[in-house]
Amino acid sequence: MKKFAASLLTAAMISSAAYAGGPVVVEEEPAVEVEAAKPRSGWIVPVIVGLVLVCAIACGNDDDPAPTVPTPAPPAPPAPPVP
Repeated sequence: MKKFAASLLTAAMISSAAYAGGPVVVEEEPAVEVEAAKPRSGWIVPVIVGLVLVCAIACGNDDDPAPTVPTPAPPAPPAPPVP
């Protein structure tokens, strides 16, 4: 009977050690959705591009060189008086 009790006690000790920590349950955290905020400067770039286009159209096409008009020579100084 002692052998039976010893084997029963050994089996109880071994089986309880196997389940000592209990089952491991891993809970997944819910996914956090991060939404990027809309940029407040979304209107600046189109306005700047529009201003550049308006300036390019308003400035015109100045590919031709400007006509040059010769400047007249300055008048000669008066002759010194004869003594």
